Parts: sequence; structure tokens; C-alpha cells
Amino acid sequence: MAALSRRSFLAGLLQSQPRPNIVFILLDDLGYADIGCYGQKRIKTPNIDTLARDGMRFPNAYAGASVCAPCRSVLMTGLHGGHAPIRANAGTSPLPADSLTIAKVLQQAGYATGGFGKWGLGDAGTSGVPSKHGFDQFYGYLHQVHAHTYFPEFLWENDKHDVLGKSAYSADRIADKSIAWLKQQKGKPFFLYATYTVPHGRYETPALAPYEATDWPEKEKAYAAMVTQGDTYAGRILSTLKEMGVEQNTLVIFASDNGGVTADGHSTGFFDSMRTASGALLRGQKGTLYEGGIRVPFLARWPGRIAPGSENKSPIYFADLFPTFADAAGARAPKVDGTSLLPLFAGKPGPNRTLHWEHYTYNAKTQVLTPQGAAVRFGKWKAVMPKPGQPVELYDLSSDEGESNDLAKSNPRIARRLAASIREAHAPPLPHTGIMDWVR
Repeated sequence: MAALSRRSFLAGLLQSQPRPNIVFILLDDLGYADIGCYGQKRIKTPNIDTLARDGMRFPNAYAGASVCAPCRSVLMTGLHGGHAPIRANAGTSPLPADSLTIAKVLQQAGYATGGFGKWGLGDAGTSGVPSKHGFDQFYGYLHQVHAHTYFPEFLWENDKHDVLGKSAYSADRIADKSIAWLKQQKGKPFFLYATYTVPHGRYETPALAPYEATDWPEKEKAYAAMVTQGDTYAGRILSTLKEMGVEQNTLVIFASDNGGVTADGHSTGFFDSMRTASGALLRGQKGTLYEGGIRVPFLARWPGRIAPGSENKSPIYFADLFPTFADAAGARAPKVDGTSLLPLFAGKPGPNRTLHWEHYTYNAKTQVLTPQGAAVRFGKWKAVMPKPGQPVELYDLSSDEGESNDLAKSNPRIARRLAASIREAHAPPLPHTGIMDWVR
């Protein structure tokens, strides 16, 4: 779509309409098929499934990265993995002070902004704390390692400790805080960033219901219960929006922060959590750039703007959220790597473009950031560079969602073109220095 016609389309879509509230619900390490509307039969997710019935399902949606912190960096900045400031789970490596986040753009446009859950983009005392990047209120974990337990000694409430009792379950506390903040929002639009930590391992939960009586392994019972907990938290948000009388003017998006994990090292994972509607089993898991590491469930509901029970198969990714939220709010924002999803919400096809990911590991002792590989998708084609400088593997996702048949040798021109796009989209990462301990 040409720039002028696209602007005209968006202007027409939003003309004479109040600015919408924006709610983004993000679960942690949720497998692609671990919710009912993506094929799950045994784990109960009635509230999330309602979002699919009332809105749009995106079966070809991708996270910004295959692990936590860089995914959130892509989401917040709209810059893909070759440009984003945070490239790895690098401890307390913070967002630079001059990073522009979508929260900051919305805050400057007059939105109330609240973040609840896992931040992962800067510890206390750094340039990366939420209050420096557009959030009026934050409650949860700053450091991602701190978020590895559901029974911490404290959580962060803005810049102060909220000391918890020994039996306090952090996920419940975070959900309670998010709902309390939501109920306080009156008189101006709001952005709720509900980045809940379930079902990320450890698999700790105070209640296994409704799975306690099953004959499943204990680990799978806990995982299923935590997915259902996440569904309950999402349901509380949806019911609160209805009680407040604002659900008709609220864009709600639900997703997972990266691909799921496996229970025993096999590709089936928990309850075949990587299985697609076509029956294909996605290759890989969290931490890889194959489909199992980056493809995620993604739902959008916006009454009157998004047709109920609809689906859009266009490839999208988290870099698209920055321009989507800015366009929905009518906010001024710079050009980023993502593309607004508003036309797709109205049933338009997505643009022809290349989606880009990179994966790094970080050694905290040596403070060395090591590239591990990259991937791109263009239309039906997916290229994976397993290690820097290696030839790409090439897959036709229209017939091979499981990435089992490498077509690079039989399609050398396409392989060369996508390999070139990987190189062209890459910019050197910022240096990661200043390791700090999250126990403060």
C-alpha cells in the first residue's frame, strides 16, 4: 500500500472515534498450541479462547526473538533483532537512556501507562528502568533472573521493594496489582502492559486445580495449571474492561513472548505444544530460530474494528506492535522496522516484506556477547543461518511448517537473496557492560 493511501486508510478508520485504550497481555514461554483456539484439547483456556471468538487470530505470528529480554526489546522499540538495543538475555544490560519505547510515545500522547510483570530491560539504578521509558506505574520483576522464582522475597513497585510474605505467590500479586491499576483509570486513555510470568519454569504453583486428579506427570500438571492461571488473569482483565464500560473502545492483544519449551528434550513438548492446525510439529523450541522458537499464538480484539472470529494469515512479528499502537492512538512516532497492523485488523493482506531475527548468548563473567545465528522470513520462504557465516538453510513454510526439508541447494537464487538480506539487516550490537546483581 502506498504511503499516501495507507495514511488515508488509517485516517478514515480512526476518524471521529475516541482514542482507544490499549491492553497487551503477554504470557511467558507459552507453547504455540497450548491454548484452545490454537488446538489445545486438554489445557483449559476459556477466556483466551473468547478473545479468538470475538477478534482475530494470527496463525503466522512471531515473537521478536527466541528468548525473553531481546524479545521485549523488539516489542518496546519496534526495532528487529538486527537493530534492537538488547540482543541477549544479558543480565542487567539496560536499555540506553535515549531509546524510544512505545510506552514513552503513548505517555507523551496523553495515555496513562502501567507495566506489570517481567520487565527484563534494565535493573534498578540503570538507564533501563521502566520509569525512564514511559511507564507511570510498574510492579513486578526488573531482572529476568529474579523472575525465575514465583516466591521471591520482594517485587519492585516502581523504585521501591514490596516485601512479600513467604507464602505470597508473585504471579497472583502481579495480577492483583494490574487489575487495581486498571480500575483506577478514568478520564483518559490507558496502556496496560500485562507481561505475566506464567507459565515460565520453574513450574511452581500453589494450586494444581483443575488437573490435580489427572494421571499426568507432576511437572505437566503444574505447567497446565499455570497456563490456566494465565488464562484466569486474562479473564480478569476482560471482565474489568466490561465492568468499566470501556471494552468497546479497547484494543486487546494477547501473545506469548517466545516459543515454548519441551518437557523431556523431545520436540513434542508439553501436550504437543508445538503442533500446528495442519498437524505439523514445529521444529525447535525456545532459544532457537526455527519455528518452534519464535512462532507464537497471537490474538487481537477491537470491537467494531476487528471482525469477530476472523483470521489473518499474513506473517507478523513483535516489531509491528510499536507502529500499531502509535497509529491506533494517533500518536507521532518515528519510523521503525515494524509495520502497523491496523490495515490487517480491517481484513487487508499484510505487505510483502522480510522479517528478521538474530540470536545471541551472553557470558556474564567475561561480558562477551556471542552471535549464535540469524533467520529471515519472506512470504512462504524461511532462511535460517545456524551459525554466523554458515550457509543458510531454506524452507518453504507453505508446505513444510516443520522445517524438515532444506531446499537451499535446489533454490540457490532464493537462498542467496535471503542470506544477503540477513547481512544487510544486521547492525553491530551495543556493548554490554556494567553487570549488577538483582539482589539489592
